[in-house]
Amino acid sequence: MAHTAVHQASRGQTAAHAHAAEHHDQEGLKILGFWIFLVTDCLLFGTLFAAYVVLRTHTDGGPNGKELFEVPGFVAETFILLTSSFTSGLAALAMNQGKRNQLLGWLAVTALLGACFVGFEVSEFAKMAGEGATISRSAFLSAFFTLVGTHGLHVSLGLVWMTAIMLQLRRRGITAVTRRKVFVISLYWHFLDAVWIFLFTVVYLMGVM
Repeated sequence: MAHTAVHQASRGQTAAHAHAAEHHDQEGLKILGFWIFLVTDCLLFGTLFAAYVVLRTHTDGGPNGKELFEVPGFVAETFILLTSSFTSGLAALAMNQGKRNQLLGWLAVTALLGACFVGFEVSEFAKMAGEGATISRSAFLSAFFTLVGTHGLHVSLGLVWMTAIMLQLRRRGITAVTRRKVFVISLYWHFLDAVWIFLFTVVYLMGVM
């Protein structure tokens, strides 16, 4: 009887270890899948940047970047987004320390900053359209709206994604699954910040020179 009980306990522990190993492998595969997604996104943005560089001088007699871009506006957008990257890092630090409330707080601040960034961008687009600088006005504006708008859409999707993760954290706390999700959204957010640095340099700074 004792031998049977020990054997059954051993089998139970083996099954538990196997299940844990399988779960760990699944989480690793999901992270790998996200890295592949980022690579494809790099190709997407690389293509859009290349198109913009080629078409940036094709204004067809319409306004160019120097006439449209307002330095205080895009500098403010840059400051907001880079600050949100910092708060995203603080959220990851709080997660590693097991502090759920701090994690939720920093994620909320990050989401708020991201929403402010999107608001600035929508306001910029609306002002340009009101001045007649629409996406169909010239090849330059088509490339501009497509490139910057694609980045803005990514930020907006990131906000929805981050909000969903915050709701899961409130219900389930810090688990292996929610930890992986916070890691992924933080990585995604830093990626968007890196893309914006290129946008800031190639589109805005070069545009006002």
